[in-house]
Amino acid sequence: MTLAVDAVFYLFSIVCVVSALMVVVSRNPVHSVLWMITVFINGAGLFVLLNAEFLAMVLVIVYAGAVAILFTFVVMMLDLDFTGPALRSKQTLLVGLAVGAVLLGDLFVMLSEWSVSPKAEALRASPTPDLSTVSNTVALSRILYTDYIFLFQTAGLILLVAMVGAVLLTFRRQRHQRQDVSVQLARSKSETLKMNRVENGKGIS
Repeated sequence: MTLAVDAVFYLFSIVCVVSALMVVVSRNPVHSVLWMITVFINGAGLFVLLNAEFLAMVLVIVYAGAVAILFTFVVMMLDLDFTGPALRSKQTLLVGLAVGAVLLGDLFVMLSEWSVSPKAEALRASPTPDLSTVSNTVALSRILYTDYIFLFQTAGLILLVAMVGAVLLTFRRQRHQRQDVSVQLARSKSETLKMNRVENGKGIS
């Protein structure tokens, strides 16, 4: 049984890492979103192995079922040029590699200075609350809305700003002339109507 669980764990982990890599390297943003959905599904499988069914369900329903689909619609509404010169520019590639190198260096520095705090060791020894008396959903909600309530609200504000930004990106400047209702109503008959006497056999010049 343990061997089977380990095999499933490594399967989910490998697919999740490869899918995350494809999210970054894919040229088409729609393909990146589809790979991101694959990451969410495999992450949900890892949560199931950890007996965190609620987190697995939330990851599939909220992220894979709503957020990723929202990203797909936003990308489609933006109507981006996937084959434009900006995507094939060597300068863009060099800038991306430089930013990636800086982030990778920060990650190495962080990992070199990382250590487990005594509080984390205490929580690992005795989870709070006791998971043997409550379900993982109740345990998660108690910790999330007590110890981490401010971080939870901050994350909600960040998501709100991201949503507003996505909506603003879909707005385009109107090219047609907008009608001013007050100006239209203020016009007189002489300004809007012109009578021409047309002779027989002749048109209006």
